[in-house]
Formats: sequence, C-alpha cells, structure tokens
Amino acid sequence: MDRVQDVGDRVAIIGAGWSGLAAAVSLAEGGVPVTVLEASRSLGGRARRVTVDGTPLDNGQHILIGAYRETLSLMRKVGADPRELLLRTPLELRFAGGFHLRAPALPYPANLLVALLAARGLSAAEALAAIRFVLRLRRDGFRIDPDRSVAELLRARGQTGALSRHLWGPLCVSALNTSPGSASAQVFAHVIRDGLTGERGNSDLLLPRADLGRLLPDPAAAYVAARGGSVETGVAVRLVARDGDAFRLDDRPERFAGVVVACAPQNAAALLAGIPGLEPVRRSIESLAYEPIYTCYLKYADHIGLPAPMLGFTDGFIQWAFDRGRLSGMRGLIAAVASGPGAHQEWAHGAIAQKAHAELAAVIRDLPAPDWTRTIAEKRATFSCSPALSRPAAATGVPGLFLAGDYVASDYPGTLEAAVKSGIAAARAVAPQSST
Repeated sequence: MDRVQDVGDRVAIIGAGWSGLAAAVSLAEGGVPVTVLEASRSLGGRARRVTVDGTPLDNGQHILIGAYRETLSLMRKVGADPRELLLRTPLELRFAGGFHLRAPALPYPANLLVALLAARGLSAAEALAAIRFVLRLRRDGFRIDPDRSVAELLRARGQTGALSRHLWGPLCVSALNTSPGSASAQVFAHVIRDGLTGERGNSDLLLPRADLGRLLPDPAAAYVAARGGSVETGVAVRLVARDGDAFRLDDRPERFAGVVVACAPQNAAALLAGIPGLEPVRRSIESLAYEPIYTCYLKYADHIGLPAPMLGFTDGFIQWAFDRGRLSGMRGLIAAVASGPGAHQEWAHGAIAQKAHAELAAVIRDLPAPDWTRTIAEKRATFSCSPALSRPAAATGVPGLFLAGDYVASDYPGTLEAAVKSGIAAARAVAPQSST
C-alpha cells in the first residue's frame, strides 16, 4: 500500500464523520499533526446529533453490537465510556405481532441454540432449520459462492415463514440497510459470522443512551485538539491537488504530506478530479447506489412508552421503533424508523408522521395525538449493499492519498464499525510510523 515517506508534515482529513474522526484520533495518538476539515457545522457525518428547538435528537437510530470492538475501543480511548453511554443487553428481538427472541447469558453456541429453541413465534422445526442454517454457514467458512441476494439464499436454505419475516429479514435490513431481495448474501454471512457466532457478547445489543454526538464525535474532536490537531467545521473542500510530493486543498496555504478523503462517497469522487490517473477510482465511487433511512420522532405525554426499548414492526411503514424515554430519559419520545426505499419517499413529512402514529396506536392502547413530530430523511444513508458489489479500495494508487468510509472495500456493510475500522486503517497507511 502506498505510504507517506515524510510524516513530519501535517495530514489532512476531509470529513468529520466516524471514519474521519477515527483516522484523526489514530494519527493524533501517534503524534502526527492532523487537520480535519468538515463541510457542515456539525460532527458525525451520517451519524450525527440534530438539535430541534433545543432538543438533542439524532439523524437516525443506530444500533451497535458487542462485536463492534474497534468502535468500543475508540470510544474508550477518547473518554466516552460505553458502560455509561450504551445500554447493553443480550440479543433481543421483540415484535409488535408477538414474536420474541432473547439470547440468554450463556457461552456460544448455547446462547444461540437456547434463543432459537425458546423463541416465541418459531416452531421447533423452524428453530432447528435456523440452527442448521448457521451451522452450514460456519462449515462453509461463511463463504457464499457465487454471491446472490439474501432472499435467494434464504429460500435455498429453507429459511422461510417466520424465520424470514422476523429473524433473517429484519437482521438483513438492520445491518445492510438493503432489502433481502437486493442485499448481498456474502456480506450478510459476514454479519452472521461476526454478530451471532464466536464470543457470547458478540451478539449483545448496544443501544445509545445519549445522542450520537456524545458517543464519539464530540470527545474525538476534543481528543485531537488536545494533541495539537485541529477540527474545522463549515469548511467545504472542493478539490485535492498534487504539489510536488505533497498535497494542496483548494487555495489553502498549507501543504499536506498526506490526505485521507473521509467524506460521504457522493462527494468524494469530485474531490479527486484534479489528480490525473484517478478516473478508475472515481468511476468506482460513482457507480455506487444508495439507500435511504427515514426517522420520525413523535413526542407524546411523558407517561407514554413502548413495551420494550426497541420494538419491531412488520408489513407497514415502521420497521423499528425506539423508546427514547427508556433509553435516554427523554420521556414520551418515540423514534420510528423506516429503512430502504418505498412509497414513503414521496410522502410529505406530515403524512409520514400520521402513518407512524397510526402504526404505534395499534400497539399502544389509547394513544393520544403527539405534541409534536419531526421527520429526518437521510436519502443517502448508506450504499446499496448488493451482491458481488465492487467497492473502491482504500489505496488510490497515489502515494499519501487514501479513502476512508463505510463504503470502502471490506467484509462489512455500511455500519459504524465499518467506518471506524476504515478510518483506523487509513491512518495506519498514510502514516505507518504513528501506529501504536
């Protein structure tokens, strides 16, 4: 992989999302001076805090799992204690229709076996079929050759009915943000490998108790600043250019020994237009398609809540609802989430709120009208994780210039863990002497 020879100069990171901040923290820890440039006024990229009339919300509801070791390690490094900021529970999937699966605090594979066999809404035959499915994936080394859609894999392996409806389908959408009919079975197999097998705690759910800014972006920026780096917001970089053996960003006076392009992929390709030879990289980025996530916040009276911190829905607009009162003390606030494309993309935000309220009213008896609602649409929340997708590599082929982000080639879908791992890898590549 191409490397910067002289790391005494400053490294620029374009984008202060989770991948960019992970790269910045890794470089700052190793003593490399770093400048982070973020176009928006907020930190966190596509996983950020959004303040509405003084109320801290998030642009989406992100679920972490126990297997997110790099993310949890980075949080601890910058002083964000996961024990305080995340509610950790054994894997639990509870649906409004009555399906309920909960993994006990037992070592793997006993935790998975008991969870499936004791799940409410699964027959014994379905539970055994799910166990055979995981065992066969493990026997095959979690390789799907050739890659195909998750729906095709599930049909071929007998994972239909309640298994598809309440287990594998929701897991696919939650992890890949792509519907089973369009999602990569290979990447889905990696999710099962890392999330459901191995150490018992891998499958634990980690639900944020605080807004996304407090989980990583704010403390990461403070960590970088305390070590001589800078994080500048409201600074839109338009072009990266070579200047001898170094780099320039637009008309800034500084020269940078290395650059990590960690902005959203739809913006990354244009940044590289000024460097010859990067047309294949740009085409790879531009070929990506995207999936939306809509989050509708509904504020009810303080005594209103869900029967669980996270509740699943089927056959409607909502896929998951989160009780922010149970999670973060914001009593009466429910976040309803719809991942992927659908008719709701054409609805006005008021219509989205009405639909979400109607589906919640089917679960919460005598639900009054909400005091207020707010819908946040991330129209390009993640890349479409389709079968055999060719994702761009981190190395651009230009010494000192690297990509970082959840879309960069890896085993993982577009998750926070993928973003963090990508940022750390880019930091090690751009300044290998700083690695600790």
